[in-house]
Amino acid sequence: MSTQNRPIQIIPSVLPADWANMGKCVKDLEDAGVDRIQFDVMDGNFVPNLTFGPEMISACRNYCKVPFETQLMVSQYNCETMLDSYVEATKGPNGEPGVVIAHVEANVHLHRILGKIRQLGGSPSVAMNPHTPMEMVKNVLDMVDHVLVMTVNPGFGGQAYIPTMLEKIRDLRSFILENNFEIDIEVDGGIKADWTLSQCCAAGANCFIAGSGMFAYPTLKEGCDELRKIAQDAQNGKVLSKP
Repeated sequence: MSTQNRPIQIIPSVLPADWANMGKCVKDLEDAGVDRIQFDVMDGNFVPNLTFGPEMISACRNYCKVPFETQLMVSQYNCETMLDSYVEATKGPNGEPGVVIAHVEANVHLHRILGKIRQLGGSPSVAMNPHTPMEMVKNVLDMVDHVLVMTVNPGFGGQAYIPTMLEKIRDLRSFILENNFEIDIEVDGGIKADWTLSQCCAAGANCFIAGSGMFAYPTLKEGCDELRKIAQDAQNGKVLSKP
């Protein structure tokens, strides 16, 4: 096993959850042993769907202590006008930095947004859609703690994983290692406890966002354990091939 492997993190998305019962849901996810919980913020502009804002995320903080991350699938206007609210809502129970993810495609002034996330006490991260080349994030890697490679087009849960993203993950991992950056690579979209997660992990990802891929199990703990096992196997060289 390479000493360059970063710790596996299992991060459920709350998209498939019962939104009318979200407090219980985040507590159940914490009890299942997840590393972080992702909130998919959608404003109906950057993506064709509408979810929730910072108030919902803040309300969930009263129910659990597990770290949060917020993926801002929102227009530049929404990101700039509400950034302080998103960063604040995503913080840990004692004000620890929460992961706040800005999309490269939505933000013309990406450096400014990422710098502001750090300044406001968040952990800045950048996401890119499937069609976006890896080069689009090269010039901000010195500012971020995570890079999220979308393996579906954002906007809806339950979509099919796009396997051609593996080369992007590999190129990104190589560039991160060459430049000695301390950065996690996240993948999000159609990730399940099968060849999808396994191959992304082998390519260099270490943070796995699963929505329906985790909620599909009889219990959330089974889902979390199964996702983690597949990832650990892949880091140890046992990689599943596409059926």
